[in-house]
Amino acid sequence: MMYRVEDKYFCSTQEMFCLQKRLGNVLQSDSYENSVEGYSISSLYFDDLRESSLINTREGNRSRCKYRIRIYNNSLNVIKLEVKEKYDNRIYKKSKSIREDELQKLMQGECIDCAWTRDDPAMLFNLAIQVQGLRPRVIVAYERKAFVYGPGNVRITLDRNIRSSRQIQQFGNSNISYDYLKEQDEIVEIKYDELIPGFLLQMLQLENMQQTAYSKYQLCRENIN
Repeated sequence: MMYRVEDKYFCSTQEMFCLQKRLGNVLQSDSYENSVEGYSISSLYFDDLRESSLINTREGNRSRCKYRIRIYNNSLNVIKLEVKEKYDNRIYKKSKSIREDELQKLMQGECIDCAWTRDDPAMLFNLAIQVQGLRPRVIVAYERKAFVYGPGNVRITLDRNIRSSRQIQQFGNSNISYDYLKEQDEIVEIKYDELIPGFLLQMLQLENMQQTAYSKYQLCRENIN
């Protein structure tokens, strides 16, 4: 099991514009892109009865876990079920594609078919639903421009217009009403396996970028609470 490094930074609109221009000159865009500006992501986040994911993130606990269902460009053609484990700034994500009927079951607090192995996120979802009362809590959406670099398995994402909604049953529809973050709505995330090439570190140096441990889930939950 390979944990990846994940570093996050708040940045300004100007800094993000500069980064996008710099990175676009030397790196490839990722495969989900459907325009020169990138693509949109919508994630339905779950939490248990104790609000463990929110509390562990808010308190900065070293080990934490998030459950989510993710779609791209407001389409249900690809639906990803994901469990993201984190220890300090290292992450390990289990992901699989599910059908729309399975999405509906999970949204109603019902279990779906799974392989009974720890590597299957559906099994982890099922256990959390049955034992911890896992239920959907919030929709988190944003636009993303992503760049990849093969050596080091580097992935750099520029996320903007971060917003949240409690209209959980509308997940996957295009007419959802959102609350936009008033501040800290632009985040740069840098993920890699072990080492990041030096030339990329130089390109990523911007004076006012502020490293953060915040997650989009935490920002959006606190935005609507």
